[in-house]
Amino acid sequence: MEQSSGRIYTLHFILLCLSNAVFSASYNMLIPELPAYLSSMGGADYKGYILALFTLMAGLSRPFSGKLTDTVGRVPVMIFGSVVCVICSLLYPLVSSVGAFLLLRFFHGFSTGFKPTGTTAYISDLVPYHRRAEAMGMVGLFSTIGLAIGPAIGGFIAARWNIYVMFQVSAVFALLSVVILIGGLKETLPNRQRFSPSLLKISRNEIFEPLVVGPVIVTFLTFLSYGALLTVIPDFSNYLGIHNKGLFFTFFTVASIGIRLLAGKMSDKHGRVPMLKISAAMMAVSLFMLSFTTTPFMMMVAAVVYGVSVGVCSPAVTAWTVDLGLPEYRGRALATMYIAMEAGIGLGAYLSAYIYHNNASYFPLTFGVMGIAALMATLYLIAIYDNRRLKVMWRLVHMKTHFRRWL
Repeated sequence: MEQSSGRIYTLHFILLCLSNAVFSASYNMLIPELPAYLSSMGGADYKGYILALFTLMAGLSRPFSGKLTDTVGRVPVMIFGSVVCVICSLLYPLVSSVGAFLLLRFFHGFSTGFKPTGTTAYISDLVPYHRRAEAMGMVGLFSTIGLAIGPAIGGFIAARWNIYVMFQVSAVFALLSVVILIGGLKETLPNRQRFSPSLLKISRNEIFEPLVVGPVIVTFLTFLSYGALLTVIPDFSNYLGIHNKGLFFTFFTVASIGIRLLAGKMSDKHGRVPMLKISAAMMAVSLFMLSFTTTPFMMMVAAVVYGVSVGVCSPAVTAWTVDLGLPEYRGRALATMYIAMEAGIGLGAYLSAYIYHNNASYFPLTFGVMGIAALMATLYLIAIYDNRRLKVMWRLVHMKTHFRRWL
């Protein structure tokens, strides 16, 4: 499928956005209810594994999703990710032991290991270069909407009926994503291969795409804080006397949704690196604000600043990854970036839990360390940008000297 000249809001693009929204709602509606469900099985001590195992499998599956995206096709990879959500949601009510639950949660991570990789590669094929970040921002907007409404829907269903009905509704949402993909999207990858088990053999050079090392570093450093906030904010909310533990994430999500489309357009106009410098610096500021926060109002202001920073960062870093990667290996490039994202989330969750150690006096240190990581991303971006300008100047001087010698 050829890129349309200047247009991104085609039928295929709109359907992809809707598929992303219901897919995101499907797995996110489970998150608030799973800790209590695991505790009811006697697994209260293993609640930390609910996110960790899911993220671990998502990261481990990225090299496979990247290779299959570049060989079998974008749409089959997206369908597989959504189908995994359908199956896992239907299996949760059938498991009765902690071990079985954790194993199922581990395999559920295949869903986000596959669907986003295929989705982003499909967008890159579909939209013109000069509106790439805008398109990434719009699709990310719909994913964020799913993230926002999913837990609310899940909580309402679990309270109104029971958690088993919630699992069924989650499966229906994921199935709707599959229906949209099968019925509405045409494959964009030319010269597709038929799937064979040999494609699951991953060589060393297929795990990491060196051309996207810049986006990988920035993604890792910025997503450390996201894993930390997921881990620490509930306790920090209690410490500040905020009864609704999800209030921080509500402010964060609304701010992120509000800025994404504009941020994508700005990235297409002014460049990826300048926008990423701004977003990483804002992220550092928000985290340092949290380290000095003593009131709920200050916390919500920090949440808004953090949400804006993520809303600016996400479409820019994704578009930057696609820009730097080779067209025939877009899946590999995106998978590499997503591996960095999951590694950042996982390590951020671990480090924050280790630093905080259930001691409120360590909240400032925890947020401060994450602020330093975001500041490192800012300094890295400044360094490579300035270094690139120096290289260009050196080449111009060299060409001028060579030209004079020729004369």
